[in-house]
Amino acid sequence: MVMDVLSYGIGTLIGFVLLLAVVFVFLSDVTQKKHAVLRSYPVIGHLRYFFEQLGEYFRQYFFAGDREEMPFNRATRGWVYRLAKNEGGTIGFGSTYNLREPGALIFVNHPFPVLEEERLPTPSLRLGEGYAKEPFEARSIVNISGMSYGAISAPAVRSLSRGAALAGCWLDTGEGGLSPYHIEGECDIVMQIGTAKYGVRSSDGQLSAERLIELGRFVSAFEIKLSQGAKPGKGGVLPAGKVTAEIAQIRGIEEGMDSISPNRHRDIGNVNELLDKVTWIRELTGRPVGVKTAIGGWRFMNELADAILRRGLACAPDFLVVDGGEGGSGAAPQALADHMGLSIDEALPRVIDVLFEAGIRERIRVVASGKLLSPARAAWALCVGADFINTARGFLFSLGCIQALRCHTNTCPTGVATHNKRLQRALVVEEKYVRVANYANNMNREIDMIAHSCGVRHARELRREHVRVVQASGQSMALNMQFPYPEAKPRAAR
Repeated sequence: MVMDVLSYGIGTLIGFVLLLAVVFVFLSDVTQKKHAVLRSYPVIGHLRYFFEQLGEYFRQYFFAGDREEMPFNRATRGWVYRLAKNEGGTIGFGSTYNLREPGALIFVNHPFPVLEEERLPTPSLRLGEGYAKEPFEARSIVNISGMSYGAISAPAVRSLSRGAALAGCWLDTGEGGLSPYHIEGECDIVMQIGTAKYGVRSSDGQLSAERLIELGRFVSAFEIKLSQGAKPGKGGVLPAGKVTAEIAQIRGIEEGMDSISPNRHRDIGNVNELLDKVTWIRELTGRPVGVKTAIGGWRFMNELADAILRRGLACAPDFLVVDGGEGGSGAAPQALADHMGLSIDEALPRVIDVLFEAGIRERIRVVASGKLLSPARAAWALCVGADFINTARGFLFSLGCIQALRCHTNTCPTGVATHNKRLQRALVVEEKYVRVANYANNMNREIDMIAHSCGVRHARELRREHVRVVQASGQSMALNMQFPYPEAKPRAAR
């Protein structure tokens, strides 16, 4: 009997201690600010980190390889997390990157790379210089691509704004309009004008001159969005559950109703109307004006170049954002996301070549976008001829995104793409904005590292001959052989 009582007492004590331990872990998880998953899912959230670590050791037995997951594999996500936390991009034992896989990038190392004392800071570039009353000096190669307030949460936008200011990069508003959270950090802002004219529309839904003039006081540039790579031919989609009262007020729409943009601008039906709109907004606001578009073929760019040559350089957009078909979205029809629009690998070289052939490359800055969230992919785009890189999902990972693929459901577990206040607790602005800045700064630093290894003094000196691309045969080909430098053609020959 005594032993039974003793055993019962010990068991009760152990149970009580375990309960106290669980309570302690629970309280620690919900009050800490570093890990988004643990704030939303205390105690059980530790299983994520357990299995993540387990996968590193036992993937050869029953886990998928670290480069097999889509849309972004574990190796890529882990790299972004490390750079966002300033933990460095150093690995051990060897790379898992397959140098024989078609499409693999191999940079041409110089036998005598640039010494540290020979390196130069990567220069900034000015958008709209000589054409806009207030040109925009863009300092960072890597910048934050368009993500609407609505598609992502208020804490996410606040973190991006403050992080962009710290890193010196720009923040694109996306097509959902300019919110108070975008301007919180006092960073450079690119105001996107989508097909629904959210944030710049009059009461009847038309583009408002008064609103444009007002916004011109806050933003560094305007961007007319024709299409995005994730869903060319389809306007923005924000499910009704994410259209809160505040978002409805900013967009000028009804609360709790699906926010679906037209699939194109009703007042822009051809290249000439596009150039008219670019010129009008630039003259009205004094700010540089660019165009964002996915590329489906060569007709659009040829028509655009011909119209600019015919009408004069003053009518040209100050920058072009070229979005690849592999681009992301908070919500998109799978048929379009999977099959519509050229990849950035094919679209970007063709766009650059058309501008070179027309002799207008120096007039128009080019921004590349579409899964360019690693320094190698960004450096490839610079080699092709891009001036800047836009990435959205890279910065989402820096905020703590775990690729749960629930952006459109309002149930994002890390607080990035939800308006559920409980889930938003997971994203602590004071912690995450620093990671945003770290990611931008470390991306720029590693792009420069690649450039120095190629023997050039800064990243803007990278050229096509500095990178090789593995072909289907398993052999690599220099990019300048795959896409030879074009020569400017006389206008009559076009």
